[in-house]
Amino acid sequence: MKIISIILMIVSAFLSIKHGWDAFQPATAEQTKMMGNLGITPSVMPFFGVFSIVIGVMLFFAQTFFLSNVLNAITIVLIMALSLRAGDYKMALIEIPFLTMPLIMIWLKYPFKF
Repeated sequence: MKIISIILMIVSAFLSIKHGWDAFQPATAEQTKMMGNLGITPSVMPFFGVFSIVIGVMLFFAQTFFLSNVLNAITIVLIMALSLRAGDYKMALIEIPFLTMPLIMIWLKYPFKF
């Protein structure tokens, strides 16, 4: 169980940090259109980027592990809600596996706790 928890933690942290870093990169036309459909403006993207990076780093500390997973789940639910509001059901459905990851990690608990 600890190995699964460690793998999930590394994957989740990598994805959070990668998505956070991508928020600071120039957006493609497709990404701009997708964010526009969700109602997210380019001026808000750096805030989402910093938030995502902080969540990814918080995963590695036992004291902030639970909070990081809760914030990650809330962010994913927000993306799903914005997608549903925009009528993009496919994007909302794609987010379901990513929503299960922080919930499973909460259930498995912090892997390095002795």
